[in-house]
Amino acid sequence: MTTEKDELSIASIAQAHDPEFIALVQSFAVIEDSSDLNECQRDGATAVIDLAAEFEKFDLATTPENLARVLGRLSDIQVRDFALGSHNAESFQTYWGMWHHLLQIAPEGFVAPVACLFATLAYEQAEIALAYRSLDRASIDQPEYSLTILLRRVFGSGWPAAAFAAMRTELHPKVTAGIFD
Repeated sequence: MTTEKDELSIASIAQAHDPEFIALVQSFAVIEDSSDLNECQRDGATAVIDLAAEFEKFDLATTPENLARVLGRLSDIQVRDFALGSHNAESFQTYWGMWHHLLQIAPEGFVAPVACLFATLAYEQAEIALAYRSLDRASIDQPEYSLTILLRRVFGSGWPAAAFAAMRTELHPKVTAGIFD
């Protein structure tokens, strides 16, 4: 059975190919051995929450810089893992719209993290075909991206979405403490 969400386009749109936007996203990329790594991680986690608040209020972001900050900071695994657990039942639709939009505007090299985030939401909504299409986008962007590989195993094992959501919720405080403590 095909649903409306299965038909949802996750293809890139023009903004993903705009040189100015690409440069802006790249300016926020996290360098793993940077002396200010933890500061960048805090900035990224805060940016995720702030962008979600914008999407909650306005149903979109107010500036390209806010979008670019989140996309760039998601290049860090800790920021990505923070983002993975940052939604709940009440904010699910806000994050659905936010991750979907970011997936469509993510420049090459920045697609995999947001594609995996969107895939997890699709999986939790039993939109399995959409979850796999999102993982396909992640694999095209970064074939060896570890979360894509892990999620394919999780989804393929038939692990219940509720168990996955519980695990994600349980890990979130630990990731948050690692970034903010």
